[in-house]
Amino acid sequence: MMASLKVLNKAGKSAGEIKIGEALASAKASAPAMYRAVIAEEANNRQGTQKAKTRAEVRGGGRKPYRQKKTGRARQGSIRAPHYYHGGVVFAPTPRDYSQKVNKKERRLAILGSLAARIESGDVIVVDSIQFGAPKTKEAFELLKNVGADEAKRVLVILPEHDKTCWLSFRNLPNVKVRTAPSKGDGKGAAVGFSARDLLVAHKIVIAKDALDAIQEAWT
Repeated sequence: MMASLKVLNKAGKSAGEIKIGEALASAKASAPAMYRAVIAEEANNRQGTQKAKTRAEVRGGGRKPYRQKKTGRARQGSIRAPHYYHGGVVFAPTPRDYSQKVNKKERRLAILGSLAARIESGDVIVVDSIQFGAPKTKEAFELLKNVGADEAKRVLVILPEHDKTCWLSFRNLPNVKVRTAPSKGDGKGAAVGFSARDLLVAHKIVIAKDALDAIQEAWT
């Protein structure tokens, strides 16, 4: 894997290089680790609030609709049986917790491995600074166009820290998702705002130089 990445400015011109540390350059995440990290994120995003009533919970139906015999019809005990209109639901879904826990080291390995794989494939674009004076979608689009990420179906933008102006600038671009890097000096990486899934599903990753430095300082 390359030991450095080319850094571009907002105009798409070369602005130097940034070195990739050995820990990130050599990061390898197995397919099972990435799979568990992605599945856990998808599961944790599920609300689990679906609910339907069984025949025991539907109102009414306490009286036998008609007598048992000599009617020429099939015997029935309640009009709230599942085969009746407005009856209960068979095996009705109930609220449940879908969340899954992933070991912290395994999750970090999956993220670093995913980032290293995307760097190796040439899908990571480092920009010296991603800042705007005011929320301007046009300027955000121009930045992506200048660095060669405007035609990608899904773009992940990683900032060194939360920037409301940048978020508002990219918000109206339907194919762009904005995330933040872990805070510098935070060894636990508690402030990280992106996941392995974000890295894997994006076709292009545009990351600020300071954000890449923060990732390497916090996690490697």
